[in-house]
Amino acid sequence: MNEHCLICDQMLKRHLTWTTLLFPSEQPVICERCEGKFQLIEGDICQVCGRPFQELEESYRKGEHCLDCVRWEENEGWSGLLRQNRSLYLYNDWMKEMMALYKFRGDYKLSEVFQRKWVKLYQAHYDSSYLVVPIPLSEERLYERGFNQSVVLANFLAQPVHDLLERHHVEKQSQKTRKERLETDQLFRVKNKAALEGKSVLLIDDIYTTGTTLRHAAKGLSEVGCKSVSSLTLARG
Repeated sequence: MNEHCLICDQMLKRHLTWTTLLFPSEQPVICERCEGKFQLIEGDICQVCGRPFQELEESYRKGEHCLDCVRWEENEGWSGLLRQNRSLYLYNDWMKEMMALYKFRGDYKLSEVFQRKWVKLYQAHYDSSYLVVPIPLSEERLYERGFNQSVVLANFLAQPVHDLLERHHVEKQSQKTRKERLETDQLFRVKNKAALEGKSVLLIDDIYTTGTTLRHAAKGLSEVGCKSVSSLTLARG
């Protein structure tokens, strides 16, 4: 059993309860100070992308949707492709630091920090009827990092993980304007079309920022006959 915080290495305070006695895995793996820096997404959210409205000005909201999602849904080529996204944490400065450790430095032991809450978020919104499909990295990015963080997150869900998408190596979406992102050629190739027809798919990714990557994947999946496409992401930018 780990006795030190996985982030700051401080000695952990153990709280003995019936739950922790019967289920040792419920013991915390990070200290209360580090835990408090994560900002859980709760309360009133955009019903499509999962963005918390408490972080937005009222003018950036239209009914149950944020204006970003309104614009996506008003675009004929992208409307209805992504049924919904749900995210665990807000992508604040602390989360950015943790994601850098997790994703770019190969310290994926840190994924244990997110595991319990991540699984609970999945159980609150989805079930085993969804095909779990992680967003793939290009071969170049996979070589650079050594692992795909989306696959690690998908494996935590204790459901079959389906490798059904292949990604092309392109310039990072975050470096493009919205117009350029919309005009980008398809980012993904669907590997097994027959396995997807009539299915509901749950895409797994680490961060939802503009929604472009997930919608490109959803578009490819919808074109081969998927019933619906949703997503689960660790953080919402």
